[in-house]
Amino acid sequence: MRKGIVVSAAAAIAVSAMTAAPASADTFQVPGPNGVTIEVATVNGSGCPAGTAAVAVSPDKEAFTVTYSDYMAQAGGASTATDFRKNCQLDLKVHVPQGFTYAIAAADYRGFASLEQGASAVEKASYYFQGMPQTSAISHTLSGPYADNWQFTDTNDVAQLVYKPCGEERNFNINTELRALKGTSDPAKTSFIAMDSTDGSIKTVYHFAWKACP
Repeated sequence: MRKGIVVSAAAAIAVSAMTAAPASADTFQVPGPNGVTIEVATVNGSGCPAGTAAVAVSPDKEAFTVTYSDYMAQAGGASTATDFRKNCQLDLKVHVPQGFTYAIAAADYRGFASLEQGASAVEKASYYFQGMPQTSAISHTLSGPYADNWQFTDTNDVAQLVYKPCGEERNFNINTELRALKGTSDPAKTSFIAMDSTDGSIKTVYHFAWKACP
């Protein structure tokens, strides 16, 4: 089974700078500029060992995709004491042409979970710009019995979007976390949650909101 995650960009979870002006409906419609590039500065975490995460920008510059090849938390059965929590911290350098800035307004997370009666699982994501004290953290919970695909969406109202300050180089950080909790379930049985797909098609999508700088 191939564990996976993916990320895109065209809306934005307000995670960024407090000094930036809020978005309007008009600025939200600004198309992505040509020349946007994204590179991974660092990847750290038990859910994304070295060589298991890759980033690509969509042709329309409205999304970027982060693919993980091994990201799953589990509890019960033969699980070890550290298997119940997995995380991945991505430090991304988003290079935007002069005259534009961006925010992250929505993220669609998908995966698969198999939870025994009495077990539960948590997916959590935090977003922030380097050097900014503000962090946006959103979590979602699943309860057993459960054996199916899952999807969660983090959204932020357009009027509340916060953009990276124009003219400043600040890396964008995404910290995701998966937890599997056995709770009152049979300890001999394994429960797990994964950003996962048997065919590699399940993705986590982060959407960009673009704004022209003054």
